[in-house]
Amino acid sequence: MNIPIIFHLTIPINNLTLAKEFYGDGLGCQVGRENRHAIIFNFYGHQVVAHMTKEELQPQKGVYPRHFGLVFPDKIAWDAIVFQAEKQKLKFYQQPKLRFANQIIEHWTFFLEDPFYNLLEFKYYAHSVAIFDKIEVNTIGDR
Repeated sequence: MNIPIIFHLTIPINNLTLAKEFYGDGLGCQVGRENRHAIIFNFYGHQVVAHMTKEELQPQKGVYPRHFGLVFPDKIAWDAIVFQAEKQKLKFYQQPKLRFANQIIEHWTFFLEDPFYNLLEFKYYAHSVAIFDKIEVNTIGDR
């Protein structure tokens, strides 16, 4: 079997129907296996498993230290996910914006909040070296 390495993430939810509406209908993720305890989404080629919890879910106080998301390979793909989120009327936690303009770490970003207070970031770097390479910039996030 020749399957590429994929990322796996588990997130808390408290309503399977809302999870399917946000991730399936809203973001266009393929819905995989599901039962009354969990549902699997194909999150753009990565596995996100939404597990039911009885714990009270609380809004986050900011994007740090916990959020997840995608880095898009080109601006056209990033623009398409912005359009999809707007069209589906998904909740923006932070509106689309350009960060660190005219720097090697310049990127476009926005955050969504799912119905369970999980924050998702979607971004596109103008210079791909900023994604993984060690460069002479120590800025990571807004802190």
